[in-house]
Amino acid sequence: MAFQLKSILETTAYTFLNQAIARYHSDEGLARNNRWEILITPPQSGNFRNVFTPVMNANTGAGITESLGVMCEQFAFPGRNLDSSPDTNLYGPEREVVNGYSFGDITSVWRLSTDQRERQFFDTWQRLAYNPTDFSIGYYNDYVGEIRIFQLDEKDRRRYGIKLLECFPKTVDQMGTTQGAGDLQRLTVTWAYRYWLSLADEADNPREPENSLGDILLNTFARNLIGNIPSVLNKLF
Repeated sequence: MAFQLKSILETTAYTFLNQAIARYHSDEGLARNNRWEILITPPQSGNFRNVFTPVMNANTGAGITESLGVMCEQFAFPGRNLDSSPDTNLYGPEREVVNGYSFGDITSVWRLSTDQRERQFFDTWQRLAYNPTDFSIGYYNDYVGEIRIFQLDEKDRRRYGIKLLECFPKTVDQMGTTQGAGDLQRLTVTWAYRYWLSLADEADNPREPENSLGDILLNTFARNLIGNIPSVLNKLF
């Protein structure tokens, strides 16, 4: 009896293990935190042309929004909290009832080009909200944009996505320097946003021409290549 029980347990364990291994290697395998895609839409002003574009191109050059996806090293998928309050209109113990959502800020990390165009991009975006030369505050719709983040599978297909709505770079952090052994310069940016929505339905839609599979493969390759530069330099020197 004990031998039969042991045999059954071993068979069951091997079955679960084989299923886990098969799932890991299948298209429905485990998600990896280094397979993702980010698309930034700078501020739009109603039906007018993007008010950010002329300023952005003057300071950072055209095409900066496309290169940002490559230079982004970390960007978290946001969380969401159900706000609740006690319902006291009951006899007996209280109960919690939901009255809305709340969202926290998101922190991102960016690698920087030599000309600091990524830093200039975020500085310019912030100036649309508050001009440090004349101390004027911009209209809300003129300084909020959108960010889409997608989880990719091993074949770089979008499997899950979210959209940050009415977002802006709340904090552009300080950048450190050193006289010692140098590393890639990085910039931390904290984002405020009003809320986010799931793009599960959009994940299966055909990509726009500028967001084709070839572009995503190239961006993923470039991001991984840039990320490995420090380790390569350490081996060389």
